[in-house]
Amino acid sequence: MPIKIAAVLASLFLLAFSLSGETCFSAEKPVVHFGIGLRYHPMIMYERFQPIMDYLTQHTPYKFELKISRDYEEAVKFLVEGTTDVSAIGDGGLMEAMLMHGAVPILKPLNEGGLPLYRCYIIVPANSPIRTLRDLKGKKVAFGNKHSTTGNLIPRYMLDKNGIRIAELGSLTNLGNHSAVAMAVLKGEYDAGAIKDVVTEPYLNHGLRILASSAALPSVPLIVRKGAPPEMIKAITNALTRLDRKNPEHRKIMDSWGLEFKNGFVPAKAADYRELARMFKAIPYGCGTGCH
Repeated sequence: MPIKIAAVLASLFLLAFSLSGETCFSAEKPVVHFGIGLRYHPMIMYERFQPIMDYLTQHTPYKFELKISRDYEEAVKFLVEGTTDVSAIGDGGLMEAMLMHGAVPILKPLNEGGLPLYRCYIIVPANSPIRTLRDLKGKKVAFGNKHSTTGNLIPRYMLDKNGIRIAELGSLTNLGNHSAVAMAVLKGEYDAGAIKDVVTEPYLNHGLRILASSAALPSVPLIVRKGAPPEMIKAITNALTRLDRKNPEHRKIMDSWGLEFKNGFVPAKAADYRELARMFKAIPYGCGTGCH
């Protein structure tokens, strides 16, 4: 009798285990791969962006996994192939992803003033004798990645509007990212450089000075791949737009996020980037005319 009871109990245990396994499996959330270009050291990337993945996983019907790409090109490739579903692609691959591959902007990050805007700065060493953009003639200048809107397209536009041709510079070098440009100018390797505002701020007390600023630009959006499920887009949009930086509880959540995302989001649409698209295609400062 004890043997039979033990066998029955063992069977019940195995059945319960099997059922619980099926329950866990059925409750598993579908995975959304969130792409992001390599802006900093990979460890810093995970430190700054994994908390956003955790928040989205907690507040949507999906499990979000971070997918870091090595550069702008790979970030675009991942989105086009469907390796990633949504991407903080950065300003490098934005126009290419939208105009050439049908990617759709869904959310614009806010700046510290609560506006979905940012700027490109031309920076020089604090003690530099350079005072105007025209003083850059004959000087060594560093821009960001050749695919970058803020690091390459906008500064070309700024120089052109001030009557300065690229050929009139002493030299122009495209570096990998905004931080690399800032460090190279600080080290005296270049007379000036072009970087985005959020990267500039930490360096202003360490030897850099803003020479010129672009007009306000629409902030670089989160984008989704062509054909992304509407229910996924709605879930992401609802989860991120419900946060208000003025709310202390919400601010506590966002304080651990990357600098460009910690002030919250507002909805975005393709029309917000119409002027950037025009500049991307334009001559002589455009990038959409064959340079990549």
